[in-house]
Amino acid sequence: MLMAELEAHPDQEEDYRFLHSMLREKKIHLLFKSLLSVHDAVAHRDYEPTLLPVPDDFVADEEDSVKIVSLVKTEEPLGATIKRDESTGAIVIARIMKGGAADKSGLIHEGDELKEVNGVSMECRKPKEILSLLARSKGEVTFKIIPAFYREEVSSQKKKLFVRALFDYNPEEDPTVPCKEAAVGFRRGDVLQIVSLEDETWWQARHHGDGQSRAGLIPSQQLHERRVALQRPRALFKPRTSKAPAGLRRSFRLGRKGSVAREAVRSRRWSAGVHGSIRPPTYVEVIPYHRTPTDKHRLVVLVGPSGVGVSELKKRLLISDPDRYAVTVPYTTRERRQQETDAVDYHFVPLHKFEEGILHHRFIEYGRYKGHYYGSSLDSVNRVLADGKVCLLDMHPSVCCVYTAEYRPFVVFLKPPRIEELRLTRRRAKFICEEEDKNPVRTFTEEDFEEMIDTCESMEREYGYMFDKVLVNGDIAVAFRELKSAVLRMTEAEVQWIPMEWVCPSPATARRSCSHLTGWI
Repeated sequence: MLMAELEAHPDQEEDYRFLHSMLREKKIHLLFKSLLSVHDAVAHRDYEPTLLPVPDDFVADEEDSVKIVSLVKTEEPLGATIKRDESTGAIVIARIMKGGAADKSGLIHEGDELKEVNGVSMECRKPKEILSLLARSKGEVTFKIIPAFYREEVSSQKKKLFVRALFDYNPEEDPTVPCKEAAVGFRRGDVLQIVSLEDETWWQARHHGDGQSRAGLIPSQQLHERRVALQRPRALFKPRTSKAPAGLRRSFRLGRKGSVAREAVRSRRWSAGVHGSIRPPTYVEVIPYHRTPTDKHRLVVLVGPSGVGVSELKKRLLISDPDRYAVTVPYTTRERRQQETDAVDYHFVPLHKFEEGILHHRFIEYGRYKGHYYGSSLDSVNRVLADGKVCLLDMHPSVCCVYTAEYRPFVVFLKPPRIEELRLTRRRAKFICEEEDKNPVRTFTEEDFEEMIDTCESMEREYGYMFDKVLVNGDIAVAFRELKSAVLRMTEAEVQWIPMEWVCPSPATARRSCSHLTGWI
């Protein structure tokens, strides 16, 4: 019609003549005709796939109806796993992955029985044969399904569940994962959104920020705890060459002027008790925290076994930016020495005042040395925070009085490298010994290395759920750069993830068992 209109008026303006000449070219004419055809199809919504008719002679076994579902296959999998029902031999949908094509369609559900795929009967077929059939399929894939009774997960729609991973996971290295292509890998510290807890062995999750992506399988907390339990005996019964574990070597404390005031503590009492139950590092439920300009900074707490370099790294971090970072000034009941300044080197307090602080739980940690008390007080922490600085602490992870919503600590765990690297990097290093040692300063021994590694494993096993960042201190310069970078990212991030337990106790999650999976479509 357009060509006829243009040809009916040959004396039109130059633009009309130009359009007429273009449309006379065969390629442009076909292109323009296709464009108009697509426009008409969209206008009339004539783009839905045409479903195959249900055969008149089809009768569904033990069911009242059958469903024909057509999905468009892209490079991404359709997002479902299949299995063979051992009792009936039928091929059924075992799991629908959240965010996949099958999930978005809303037409396929867990428990649905597959009768045909692209007209091919599923009777006596193995899951691997079906996967091969689907792999060869292009474009539209048609399923003939006997629907199963299903119930939508109302609970998952009410609340989004986020967790921080406390271990590394690579599906390629996991021989037990039902299907590697359906799994999601992650690193320790990654924040994951859990979208399904229905399977007590394999949860469904996606990385935070990938809201539109298909969910994948990750080991459930129960599964990973079982794996840790199976590995634990090797750690507990590892042969030792040392006669007995030495006490925890600690020191008090880095003064504000940068001098290190060290006092060995023969006996230590913690102001908070050790956790009674061991919690293997699996996942911890977290929520987003948006820091406002008026909020105080989070504490930065460094923990690690004696000799790993906690005090040295804290000292370097303080010196790197004294306007940003500060440390607490310790308290003591001993007399002030001539070269010392009150409230700079120590807070010098009477015995009764120190013991009053112990009774009122004002000390993070404390101990006695040569008849005098030494300790780190919450009052010192609050003074640093009130000055608008980031407070740096080093302590044993069993000290729990600062692991609260009030202080929101960012806990960094320092690990030693492998024992071979320890021998190379620490052989000539010196450290301050405990009171009963004959020499106040000595070098590391093989027993010290073994004790450091054993203490590290014990700390990570019992308190790993507290650690926001784990650093291996093999090279002190490399470890310091990683530490400084991690702390800067934490303090400057618009959104930080903090444990849910700081806000409210985590409710017990109901779990439902599911059969082992054999295929991924």
